[in-house]
Amino acid sequence: MGKLFGTDGVRGVANKELTSELAYKLGRIGGYLLTKGKKRPKMIVGMDTRISGDMLEGALSAGINSAGIDVLYLGIIPTPAVACLIKILEADGGVMISASHNPVEYNGIKFFNSKGFKLTDEIEDEIEEYILNGKDIDYMPVEAEVGRKIIVENPTRKYMDYIKDTININFEGIKVALDCGNGAVYKAAPQLFHELGAQVYVINSDPNGININVNCGSTKPDEIQKLVIETGADIGLSFDGDADRLIASDENGNIVDGDHIMAVCGINLKKNNKLNNNTIVGTVMSNMGLDLCLKKEKIEILKTKVGDRYVLGKMKDNGYSLGGEQSGHIIFLDHNTTGDGLLTAVQLVSVVKETGKKLSELASVMKTMPQVLINAKVDNNKKKEYLRDETIKIKIQEIEEYFHGKGRVLIRPSGTEPLVRVMIEGQNEEEIEKYAKELAELIENKLC
Repeated sequence: MGKLFGTDGVRGVANKELTSELAYKLGRIGGYLLTKGKKRPKMIVGMDTRISGDMLEGALSAGINSAGIDVLYLGIIPTPAVACLIKILEADGGVMISASHNPVEYNGIKFFNSKGFKLTDEIEDEIEEYILNGKDIDYMPVEAEVGRKIIVENPTRKYMDYIKDTININFEGIKVALDCGNGAVYKAAPQLFHELGAQVYVINSDPNGININVNCGSTKPDEIQKLVIETGADIGLSFDGDADRLIASDENGNIVDGDHIMAVCGINLKKNNKLNNNTIVGTVMSNMGLDLCLKKEKIEILKTKVGDRYVLGKMKDNGYSLGGEQSGHIIFLDHNTTGDGLLTAVQLVSVVKETGKKLSELASVMKTMPQVLINAKVDNNKKKEYLRDETIKIKIQEIEEYFHGKGRVLIRPSGTEPLVRVMIEGQNEEEIEKYAKELAELIENKLC
């Protein structure tokens, strides 16, 4: 049996792998399993700006309606707005049609439950079991029981008002540069920052269906760096296609990634007694500079596997308020249930305004440690044997002892290729490159 759901919903090339037929089945079966037992259930549906969105939305909504569920249609809107509006509109779940930062030919379908959280593995497995085995739900409503599609009036306004309520400060006197990535935040971001009193400079806010993420947005941060320098902005904010992640730039055009954003916001939350359990949740790929920074600030950091769903799981289980990834997925769990680029942007700018400090000064609390990543080519069946090989284990231990807590080794087998990825962090780039090459060569010799 194959697998439909990845780490962030169902994704594939639109009209080839992610077809209208599949979208219909996901809507019908997924919608039914999420809302069964509810009287006249309703689900929210939103999408980003890519051209295949209309095709997939029509099929998905038809599937949801066929299971007797009303669709509350939002149109083009960021992914985190879907999670947020589920609660505001008292819906029984929601679906976002987006492939996030991926190229335009891809699209995706991501479900949220009635509390705005992504689905558990168990529910995703149940949906997959139906679809991959060619089964259908035993429910075919007729007459008044068939679902309807209802257009929600001005959903972006509701989302912006929600974000506004998370701060109690205006942005007058601050120059903000925005790269909207020709994606779902192209209206909301400029309008919100204007309303908050900032002087706003905007690029890539003219989506045409095929220019989403094309040489712009958070995966192309040099665009926001250039805009900051050209306009003399105090801060640059760059979003991906569905605006669930943010990469920032300081006033000098230096990148402020997710790790730095967590450091800046986490320290400010602690100062205001709003950092729950004095802890931030990162991933194994968070730079060690974040660990050292937070240790100095007497803030704990916990690490999960790569993926915002794992970060969120750890946060939910323990009541933590802040977590995220280096890539810019930042979760403020007191305010939303998923990574939210626009919320993160507003929180970050509010720290700049509240402290009166430049972003470069705020971000300087964390020094990024050099990282070297080298791929070791191995036999595909032996990718995990480095865990058991004594020679490799001794070499890793030797390197880490040399660093005395100011460096680390991270080994990650590739999920799709015959590779073991060797990542070493440390203070001296020449040293870590030397050690990474030695360890990669040893792994290749041992596991080929």
